Amino acid sequence: MKLAPLFAQYLYKYKRLDLPGLGTFLLDQSFIIEEEKNGLEKPINLEGVSFQNNTSIKEVPELIVFITSQTGKIKVLATADLESYLEQAKQFLNIGKPYIIEGIGSLEKLRSGEYIFKAGKVLQEAGKDSPVKETEGKISAKEPLSGFKSILLTPVKKFNWKKPIAIVLILVGMTFAIWGGYIVYKRAITKNSKILNKEKKEIPVVQKQSTPINSSSSNFKFVIETSAKERALNRFQRLRRFGLDVQLETKDSVNFKLFFLLPATASDTARMRDSLYGIYTPPGNKAYVEN
Repeated sequence: MKLAPLFAQYLYKYKRLDLPGLGTFLLDQSFIIEEEKNGLEKPINLEGVSFQNNTSIKEVPELIVFITSQTGKIKVLATADLESYLEQAKQFLNIGKPYIIEGIGSLEKLRSGEYIFKAGKVLQEAGKDSPVKETEGKISAKEPLSGFKSILLTPVKKFNWKKPIAIVLILVGMTFAIWGGYIVYKRAITKNSKILNKEKKEIPVVQKQSTPINSSSSNFKFVIETSAKERALNRFQRLRRFGLDVQLETKDSVNFKLFFLLPATASDTARMRDSLYGIYTPPGNKAYVEN
């Protein structure tokens, strides 16, 4: 199911719709969906709707609950669908194209970074029953089953498992990739720590000297990604949750660097950079080393 009609339903019902990273749609409390007396639906302009720029919105639990109730999907899949939709919308807006949200209107991004909104047509289907509806704990045989409800109930129509299974496999693959990177990261720290300890043991202690001892190893900054603030903060928090000692810095509050500060010898930096690049650096970005 498309998410745009669900957004329209949500806005018509609750008069407020928050979309993470974009802003808030507000609808006049007096708005009611009306149909012609003869039963035919007539497209009308959506009136009493406004938009407020607010890119600081991060999560909207109420919207996720609404999507799960309308689609039958579990929370993880509903969240993934919402993030994918919003990412696509931002891509359109960033290249200067207006993005149309069916039943609400269209957004367009200005050079200043703000979004302008133009109201669209009322989505008449929003006033009808949703495809997935629960009544007293039972599901009608005429209603299509989706998500994981089909495990417990026998559907009339065949359900396509390809999409949920693909999403689960992607999530499992991402987990293994991050875990593998964590192991490589820990091994690199352990190996280079052993080198430093070995070099310290090999230094002959004859007498106290004020001259500092040069070591072939030192801390290097392995930069795995350079991106904008919102992307960098989200990636930083995600890697931190996996126990990785990733660090974040910026010099101009526009470009942010994600990096690991690791002990290494000069001869090992290229190998370690390539290993970290293969695991943590996203397509279109580059990894490099700073001393």
